[in-house]
Amino acid sequence: MIHHADLHHRQSIRLEDYDYSRAGAYFITICTHNRECVFGDMVNGNMRLNEYGHAVETEWIETANIRSNVELDAFVVMPNHFHGILVIIDGCRGTARYAPAVTNRRFGGLPSGSLPAVIRSFKSAATKRINESRGTPGTPVWQRNYYEHVIRNEIDLDEIRKYIIGNPAKWDSDRENPENREHRG
Repeated sequence: MIHHADLHHRQSIRLEDYDYSRAGAYFITICTHNRECVFGDMVNGNMRLNEYGHAVETEWIETANIRSNVELDAFVVMPNHFHGILVIIDGCRGTARYAPAVTNRRFGGLPSGSLPAVIRSFKSAATKRINESRGTPGTPVWQRNYYEHVIRNEIDLDEIRKYIIGNPAKWDSDRENPENREHRG
């Protein structure tokens, strides 16, 4: 296969001049590969995790247990996606509840402890665990990228917490629900 730079260049969806290694709070959404429902089922507005959903939940919790610069807030595992609030703390200055302003540092790699590095490790650990369990080594579990929103204040944080906590009850109208795909614009 010939590599063609114009066709194979992947564009980052991260903020161009934002330093994702500094202390701050982030709302994360990660979808499964092809948005397949692999983590469990919705039953009467409640998420019932299966073995794979429990693996995702366990690896998310483990994310904070193995990283001293990470704290977790509200999160939910849905049938085909995951929402969570992740807080990167600054060991010298304590916990930052909100993300810092944009900086001039360009994000060129994955500094240890940065948001992209933490998410990559989480996705990798959950994928490995799920694939070992189902006997499907090398099979993708997640989409290549993820959505992140920089949390800037207490109002934003409270609204996102409400969204996460209420997400299972809204599954019937959720745009990630496969039954709603034909209704998307």
